[in-house]
Amino acid sequence: MTRASKSNLALAFIALPRERRDDITVFYAWCRVIDDIADDPGQPVAARRAGLDLWKQALEHPVADESALAAPVRALRAKYRLGTEHFREIIAGVEMDLAAVSYATWDDLRLYCYRVASAVGLVSIEIFGYHDPGCKTYAVELGLALQLTNILRDVGQDFANGGRIYLPAEDLARFGYTAADLAAGRRSDAFLALMRFETERALGFYRSAAAALPPADRRSMVAAEIMRAIYGRLLGRMQRDGFHVLTRRYSLSRLEKIALILTTTLRCRFGG
Repeated sequence: MTRASKSNLALAFIALPRERRDDITVFYAWCRVIDDIADDPGQPVAARRAGLDLWKQALEHPVADESALAAPVRALRAKYRLGTEHFREIIAGVEMDLAAVSYATWDDLRLYCYRVASAVGLVSIEIFGYHDPGCKTYAVELGLALQLTNILRDVGQDFANGGRIYLPAEDLARFGYTAADLAAGRRSDAFLALMRFETERALGFYRSAAAALPPADRRSMVAAEIMRAIYGRLLGRMQRDGFHVLTRRYSLSRLEKIALILTTTLRCRFGG
């Protein structure tokens, strides 16, 4: 979720109290900066690694040439008593993009998704505020669901930009779909079977996230629930449309998002 749409995030955060909205905005700005460093094609890999290493230090104390965002992030850590563990996991996640253009197994991809999405969620829930530790399971499961949705939506775009194939090689082999097929833009029966399989995996994480959300924390998790609603709707649209992800990028209209925000906010506040 380090690459989550700015518009989706801005709309989701509308439902938060002003102070928490400002704080989560600082955190997501940091996520964006980290992702931009790792994904900068104008810099050699060594320079990108150095930039990420600098941030590992700046999380804990001032360093020379640090970003203007460093002090606000340290203040955020102090305010919410956030350790560096999840921040470092997020950095480790974007570092995986520096080395890997494919993943052999689901376990490999799951680690990536945990780092770039679930770890983001684990920091976010501390800022949102929660009572039941079960929220941590909710954050992990929802992060996996959201990141898989991103991966499925961006299959064609990721391959075009650097030849990245996030879907596990073991799954491609299972359905008889190859990198050559992807390069040729083949939306074959094998591709559709692969996409249906991965969609079911993502839907499983959406379901487990919903089941893990403690009722007592439904109201404080409203922003996360808005993201679940938006990305769940997006996944459903891709599925119903037959996964034309190699030739188009799916999105929701602003009106659709606003409707989801209203219904989700009401559900979180009043139940139902």
